[in-house]
Amino acid sequence: MRQKSQTRQTGAAKAIKDIRRATRKQYSAEEKIRIVLDGLRGEETIAELCRREGIAQSIYYKWSKEFLEAGHRHMKYHHLTMASASYKQVNILSRQSTLQLNSNLNQLTWVIYMSAVRSATSVPIL
Repeated sequence: MRQKSQTRQTGAAKAIKDIRRATRKQYSAEEKIRIVLDGLRGEETIAELCRREGIAQSIYYKWSKEFLEAGHRHMKYHHLTMASASYKQVNILSRQSTLQLNSNLNQLTWVIYMSAVRSATSVPIL
């Protein structure tokens, strides 16, 4: 029975791989966003963009997915925040309206009361 051959890296190959990994370009968030936005503009193909930037297409699509998901999360959070703010504003406005209505009702009641008092105490002119 044949045993599976296992490929073992030689010391030199492992050292080269480690050096490549250590010297790999690290992209900042701003660079990633710029690259993704360039791709979304559609002025050139994704393949051309990736070649120009020196990245694999899979990396571009990974960044694009992360970018769009972050935007979705932000919009969802913003919508929830706005909804709760609107709810709070409606409650505040409702309370203010109720207070204003009560105040107007009290004033109207006072005017009617005073009119009744005046008419009851006034002497009719003949």
